[in-house]
Amino acid sequence: MSETTATKELVITRIFDAPRELVYRAFTDPDQLAAWFGPVGWSVPRESVDVDARVGGHQRFTMVNDDDPNMTSPANGTFIEVIENELLVGYEDVQGMPGMGPRLTMRLEFHDEGGKTRLVLRQGPFSEEMEGMSREGWNSSFTKLDALLAR
Repeated sequence: MSETTATKELVITRIFDAPRELVYRAFTDPDQLAAWFGPVGWSVPRESVDVDARVGGHQRFTMVNDDDPNMTSPANGTFIEVIENELLVGYEDVQGMPGMGPRLTMRLEFHDEGGKTRLVLRQGPFSEEMEGMSREGWNSSFTKLDALLAR
């Protein structure tokens, strides 16, 4: 039997070989977000992306399964803290999503590491199972982000 109570926080720390301004922009620029977001096998159509990176602003997009375009996963987050090139904090209400929420929060910290960026991502609450799936999804997405930043 899998755990369904959402109490676990996902924490991922990753170093990107790019200045933090570029990594931050990859999360806030709609063109760039569409180019990398979503695990391998999923994409984000540019026309679905709308980002207003300010306190009270939003980040909206829809992930679409590459093999079955009828399989979608919309995201609609609200920013509650924004410090350009340093911090993005927001939440998304995810009512009716087993193993998540009911309010999913996310904190992205962008730290300068001598021309590279140490990103610290905190997201939750998740059930144990959803935390693992989210970790896999983020790591897959970050592989795509590495490729974008290398251009």
